[in-house]
Amino acid sequence: MKLKREKQESSDCNEGSKGKMTLLLALVTLISAFGSSFQYGYNVSVINSPALYMQDFYNRTYFDRSGVPMDSGFQTLLWSLTVSMYPLGGLFGSLMVWPLVNNCGRKGTLLINNLFSIAAAILMGTSELAKTFEVIILSRVIIGIYAGLASNVVPMFLGEMSPKNLRGAIGIVPQLFITLGILVAQILGLNSILGNAEGWPVLLGLTGIPSLIQLLILPFFPESPRYLLIQKGNEEQARQALQKLRGWDDVDDEMEEIRQEDRSEKEEGHFSVLSLCTFRGLRWQLISIVVMMMGQQLSGVNAVFYYADRIFQSAGVDSNDVQYVTVSIGAINVVMTMLAVFIVESLGRRILLLAGFGLCCVSCAVLTLALNLQTTVSWMSYLSIVCVIVYIIGHAIGASPIPFVMITEMFLQSSRPAAFMVGGSVHWLCNFTVGLVFLYMEAGLGPYSFLIFCAICLATIVYIFFIVPETKNKTFMEINKIMAKRNKVEIQEDKEEFEDFHTVPGGQAEKKEISSSEL
Repeated sequence: MKLKREKQESSDCNEGSKGKMTLLLALVTLISAFGSSFQYGYNVSVINSPALYMQDFYNRTYFDRSGVPMDSGFQTLLWSLTVSMYPLGGLFGSLMVWPLVNNCGRKGTLLINNLFSIAAAILMGTSELAKTFEVIILSRVIIGIYAGLASNVVPMFLGEMSPKNLRGAIGIVPQLFITLGILVAQILGLNSILGNAEGWPVLLGLTGIPSLIQLLILPFFPESPRYLLIQKGNEEQARQALQKLRGWDDVDDEMEEIRQEDRSEKEEGHFSVLSLCTFRGLRWQLISIVVMMMGQQLSGVNAVFYYADRIFQSAGVDSNDVQYVTVSIGAINVVMTMLAVFIVESLGRRILLLAGFGLCCVSCAVLTLALNLQTTVSWMSYLSIVCVIVYIIGHAIGASPIPFVMITEMFLQSSRPAAFMVGGSVHWLCNFTVGLVFLYMEAGLGPYSFLIFCAICLATIVYIFFIVPETKNKTFMEINKIMAKRNKVEIQEDKEEFEDFHTVPGGQAEKKEISSSEL
């Protein structure tokens, strides 16, 4: 096939692949986000409200068994285990991404994953009847594994299904459902609903319901067309899946784009995590993902939520009303993430990342000042409330949702599962570290601990500004070309195949036609 004709096809493809949001695409987005991402958020905040009642249950159970009350140090240890086993499970879940999505498919992995959630929900819901607190700690690991898989597989599944002009918006939907999960757990955890001595086992057990719904409905939806064509080699199934998702029969252009990606990767085969880490052609993509994921978790979002109650109390909010204030912060988080869904395709990823981390950086700096001066200057406590709200807005529009979108976009099919495994592991490892270290940091540094978060946000901004490209409205191949230049990989022109890779001494090479505007 001649290059000129291929170029024509490519430009037609760019016009033709402007997909619209079909009913099927909307439904598969909602079902996978509600059935998986929702519970990640729900289980992040579900144990905050009933903490005292659960600790009381730990105490009573221990007393009934041994006849002596539980030592306070032991109780603190058990409770920190209950909290921290969740991100540790998330790390284990992330390590299972690569083998599962390659062998069972994206949809298959989500369906298998529901079994973890339902098992954990049954165990947690019946823990009080069974008079065992060990089961709660075990269930937190299981639901963590579930969340670790869900947080990686859902963005991958939806990113591969979306047309390029909707990929960013659809990629933020999982994050929107994470924030919705946090909000629903906060509302149901109010003392008047389930956040009480009788209601907490029900509150913990409710997490199984979205999984059950997903298990019943998701099998009727198509698998990722890219997975079917590139990894399974099943062209007919991939075409049918694409036709259903796009709502029209003529999907030749998009099929051709997937085939180009397939051809370009034939020589490399599947990347394992080790080969991904050592492959020069993907060096900057990998570093970018690690930096963005570390920035997302180490920017202090957990610390801000942890401090929020105290900040509001010091501003004169009654201690009984603090729970309602926490719910309102959860609501702001949801609304701002929803806003990100609508603006990401017009403003682009880079702007949202820079603005999001920028707001977090400034609010951490001002918050340090406000917390230090609130005993001497009366209005400083109100300034710290504003800082918390600005911080939440910044995290919701950029720092939380965009990194997962970027993993889908910066990697091609063969390296994407390994990239999600690396990104997901960094995400959960940093989450676990902050949970473990923050209490000591807060004891030692007090409000000054926010200066560390401020510095991390600033470092992330500098890196994104200089290294991370804009990926809005580009095909995976186009993004790969931009990054090939960044990786200083030699780019060659091939007359026969429009986008064929050749292995060269430096690693991976591609067609030498990149406009300066793309760089």
